[in-house]
Amino acid sequence: MKTFIVAVCIFACALASEPVAQVLRSDYAQSPNGDFQYVYETDNGISGQASGAVKVFGKDEVALEVSGSNSFKSPEGKVYSLSYIANENGYQPQADYLPTPPAPVPIPDYIARAIEWAAAHPYNEKKA
Repeated sequence: MKTFIVAVCIFACALASEPVAQVLRSDYAQSPNGDFQYVYETDNGISGQASGAVKVFGKDEVALEVSGSNSFKSPEGKVYSLSYIANENGYQPQADYLPTPPAPVPIPDYIARAIEWAAAHPYNEKKA
């Protein structure tokens, strides 16, 4: 237990020695209908911006659509940027460094035939 407490104290001291970032810019605006936009920037290279709007789709469906971007500078000095959109289809980030999914594997012929057969012959439960 003492070792754990000492480790936590060392970790806390390491965090406390990190310089505090100063906010260079921070703007936020919101309209009564729910639309908004914000932007921020710090002196350590972190920045971001986003805007959101209430979107009507379908007959009575509404969703908030947000689009924006963020960026930060790594300790090596490389700038990483990410842009995104979030709406009724989910969160969709885009960046060079994000992993990409593998190519889709085609459905084997015997599985496709089985799916077609099952669709053509729906199950009808017989009541006793």
